[in-house]
Amino acid sequence: MAQGQRTNRVLVPEARAALDQMKWEIAREVGINLPPGSYLGDVPSRQNGAIGGHMVRRMIQQYEQNLAGNFAGTTTLR
Repeated sequence: MAQGQRTNRVLVPEARAALDQMKWEIAREVGINLPPGSYLGDVPSRQNGAIGGHMVRRMIQQYEQNLAGNFAGTTTLR
């Protein structure tokens, strides 16, 4: 792939700010000091991967909680 082509675009543009906020919160929680600004090219891939992995775990957890909340009041049909 040519340099400068990004394939990891945000599918819901309105969510970009929330995803960036989550990234900074998780970095702070796991003890990674991110440089100010949006350029993270100087951050080692191991640290970026750790942040991304925690983001995925948190998004899955939030989705599961939301899903469980939606089905909490329903009954099963027999």
